[in-house]
Amino acid sequence: MRVLTRLAAVTAATVTALSVTVATPAAAATELVVNGTFSTGTTPWWNSANTSMAVDTGRLRVNVAAGTANPWDAMVAQNDITLTSGKTYTLSFDAAASASVSAATTVQLADSPYTNTLTKTIALTTTSKRFSFPFTSSLSTAAGQVSFQLGKNAAHTVYLDNVSLTETASGPISMTSGFYVDPDSNPAVWVGKNGGDSKAARIQSSIASKPMARWFGSWSGDITAAVSRFVGAADSADKLPILVAYNIPGRDACGGHSGGGAGTEAAYKTWISAFASGLGNRPAVVVIEPDSLGDFDCMSETARQERIRMLTYATEQFRDKAANTWAYLDAGNAGWTAPATMASRLRIVGVANVRGFSVNVSNYYTTGQSSTYANAINSALGGTATFVIDTSRNGNGSNGEWCNPSGRKLGTTAQVGGGAEMLLWVKVPGDSDGNCGIASNVPAGTFSPDLAIRLIDGI
Repeated sequence: MRVLTRLAAVTAATVTALSVTVATPAAAATELVVNGTFSTGTTPWWNSANTSMAVDTGRLRVNVAAGTANPWDAMVAQNDITLTSGKTYTLSFDAAASASVSAATTVQLADSPYTNTLTKTIALTTTSKRFSFPFTSSLSTAAGQVSFQLGKNAAHTVYLDNVSLTETASGPISMTSGFYVDPDSNPAVWVGKNGGDSKAARIQSSIASKPMARWFGSWSGDITAAVSRFVGAADSADKLPILVAYNIPGRDACGGHSGGGAGTEAAYKTWISAFASGLGNRPAVVVIEPDSLGDFDCMSETARQERIRMLTYATEQFRDKAANTWAYLDAGNAGWTAPATMASRLRIVGVANVRGFSVNVSNYYTTGQSSTYANAINSALGGTATFVIDTSRNGNGSNGEWCNPSGRKLGTTAQVGGGAEMLLWVKVPGDSDGNCGIASNVPAGTFSPDLAIRLIDGI
């Protein structure tokens, strides 16, 4: 079962009309860890039995004894951290070890019953690596603890630096007053040019006036400037923009109607880095490369490994460059890939670096079906991610066809909640899936007023 996502071209006139808005710095996130750089010694960090610690060339050196039965039998930690249930936090740190070992990090109650709100297994090597784990707290307490649990290994040494637990409780939703309506969406542009058409008023009322995503790819030109213009316009209106990054090489490997993308792995990495730079600190929602993980079944092993590297790099760029963006890796739809398989793919490309994943992009499965599928994926991930659902065309559910099928209908407009973190119109209603179905002469990404009206009427 396929989903296809389609191009939304921005005309030269539109690009000229919009001015570039320089990103304004966001308010600094509240830092909850004390002395995470260890620049003033080890206080208030403490170590348990089976460990010793000291500052060594600007890092915390932890010597771990052999013979411990459990990871928590050899710990370093910091207590007295205040957490609030429902607020969003990010735990970040640099870590390396004298040998390749498995460890764990937690954010938890410092007292019995030591309830966890974050638990992550981390693989340490002799090369220092940056780890970053966003999470929503299930705890409200002034007795929180950040711990590193280092036992159950042969004797070794661990190095920690730049430990940070920041409260990012506002997030892009709370920073804005609703979702952004794109004045230059394909439906809006068509209505503007065809005001005398009998379909125009209905398309304006039911589609063009609603929040939906803008898709960015090779047609977007200078990607940093294009993204900056879009999120800048939304920021000026105090609204939350929805963006789609759609430029991965070899995209749409299983369908072909929307093939293309950047020419090489290096070109893609340059492009996605520039995309993330265009967001800056302004609030945004980004769906990363629809179809890119579902397509694994149609790709060679060499192509899959290349895609894994590119998607992992993308998650790192959004994590590091776009502090107030919630980014979601695409996870296909309820009729395509088994949840456990999709969870494995999400994990390997760095879903832990971003907010979570998206489902049903450009497809038709009901919100209930999509939520069930996404929750199964999340369960396989250990319940650590959140998800969004594309509801742009799922009002009548799926009939098993993916390419411009008849009888489909608009779904719930953008909202927070509703069986997911957000319900979003990711696919632009009325944009063709390709030369197929009830729009056999309409290329992928081209807006069709006839398709739009059929979605409004459910026929």
